[in-house]
Amino acid sequence: MSIKPDRSSQLEAFGRLLDIMDDLREKCPWDKKQTLESLRHLTIEETFELSDAILDADLQEIKKELGDLLLHIVFYARIGSEKGAFDIAEVIHSLNEKLIRRHPHIYGDVNAEDEEAVKQNWERIKLQEKGQKNKSVLGGVPRSLPALIKAMRIQEKARGVGFDWDNASQVWDKVEEELGEFKTAYASGDREINRQEAAAEFGDLLFSLINYSRFIDINPEEALERTNRKFIQRFQYLEQESAKEGKRLVDMSLAEMDAYWEKAKDLGKEGM
Repeated sequence: MSIKPDRSSQLEAFGRLLDIMDDLREKCPWDKKQTLESLRHLTIEETFELSDAILDADLQEIKKELGDLLLHIVFYARIGSEKGAFDIAEVIHSLNEKLIRRHPHIYGDVNAEDEEAVKQNWERIKLQEKGQKNKSVLGGVPRSLPALIKAMRIQEKARGVGFDWDNASQVWDKVEEELGEFKTAYASGDREINRQEAAAEFGDLLFSLINYSRFIDINPEEALERTNRKFIQRFQYLEQESAKEGKRLVDMSLAEMDAYWEKAKDLGKEGM
């Protein structure tokens, strides 16, 4: 059930947050010392905590983590105002104008009948806004993004200007081609000399798999993280259950460990 926004209540809550931020910045020894740079790594941590809460589908935790991120945004804006560069109002005004510019199918006379058209319009308008500052379609992809997410964004941006495959079967053909090239590179020649070539081909294989996931509407980052969590859950079951029987993993054979692993899989299917 959706909740109809109470604008007056929202504005009151936001105003109270700004007042608290002012108090903290002026009176709290820790808050007074913070800079844009010192907050950066904390913001990254908070972002990943929000990501965890989303993957857990924990709405209460999502609410809490959104609050933590909002605090950081307000904190950065307060520091910006102290430097005479910008304040929270300018941040929001800038965002509002950008959203209006990049949704001409809502605020203008452009037609966009589906999600793909909206995304393509967004990327074209974004590139126009960059102007002379950044002429590359891919220039807006942050350098520090994790490699898997960066590959996703590169592919999405290229698609935004029409540089993409026509269908998923073509992409799967590319996956198989890259797999063959990796196998050839890994199996041939001197191992030390060949390692760099094999690594390059492996990167191409991963990139093509990420591309395929996009075509079949699977988020590879989320899929891999769910597999990570599944592996951790099963491995910890193996550790705990074997310890109950007085066994140490280092003394067990792979076959013995696999028996626990298979039981963990069965329990997982039952809702473990």
